[in-house]
Amino acid sequence: MNKRVTTADFRRMKQEGKSIAMLTAYDYSMATLVDASGIDAILVGDSLGNVVLGYDSTVPVNMDDMIHHLRAVTRGVKRAMVVGDMPFLSYHISREESVRNAGRLMQEGLAHAVKLEGGCEVADTVKAITDAGIPVMGHLGLTPQSVHQLGGFKVQGKDSEAAKRLLEDAKRLEQAGVFAIVLECIPQQLAKVITESISVPTIGIGAGVDCDGQVLVINDLLGMFSNFTPKFVKQYAKLKEQIVEACTSYVEEVKTKAFPGPEHVFNMNEDQLKKLY
Repeated sequence: MNKRVTTADFRRMKQEGKSIAMLTAYDYSMATLVDASGIDAILVGDSLGNVVLGYDSTVPVNMDDMIHHLRAVTRGVKRAMVVGDMPFLSYHISREESVRNAGRLMQEGLAHAVKLEGGCEVADTVKAITDAGIPVMGHLGLTPQSVHQLGGFKVQGKDSEAAKRLLEDAKRLEQAGVFAIVLECIPQQLAKVITESISVPTIGIGAGVDCDGQVLVINDLLGMFSNFTPKFVKQYAKLKEQIVEACTSYVEEVKTKAFPGPEHVFNMNEDQLKKLY
């Protein structure tokens, strides 16, 4: 399928039992490579605060950061749906401001959809945004913007009461009009129940194989970010070592003048050269 992936494709894939593959990207070069893989959706996540900007959480990321990186990614993507994260405090002040900020991610960032964290407490905001014609992806479980309130990066929904709340949150988000819901760091049994209880696709990250799709941070998948490696991450490559090794070789060759070699330079006509003396 070469045409742009849409929310309708997400619904169809769930109905047909076809898994949805999603990855993050934060710049033009990486976005072109990820898109070429046949990925269904690319998330420009506020996780860029951790893996690109060097913060210890996603909280410092703002609207300007998101728009800047969204524009870079959307310029490199031809097929995948591009989803932009709504950053901390961009959808908490008022519904009007929430709709305006979601619209900025679409209009200025050129996103195809937005994602925001939370359950019943943000359902009315989700409805206001979807009523404005903006597709919304939900996010339940471990919600990184609330990491301080949650007491750290911990698995959510482990007891029956917490699990019931997450199930209710998922149903409420479905009613509010989300086209998909990310389930992060929840027991796989709960993820299965939620997935079977709602009509919109679930995208798991640390939530087991029974979700309708999966998402990972590209820097984790490629083994480029080692400050913290969650249990749910599978490294499909170990590029950190290769990158450091390549840069080390470059430094050595520059210091010893092995680089640039004859094949890397340009030459001047001898007659023209003599005129310089």
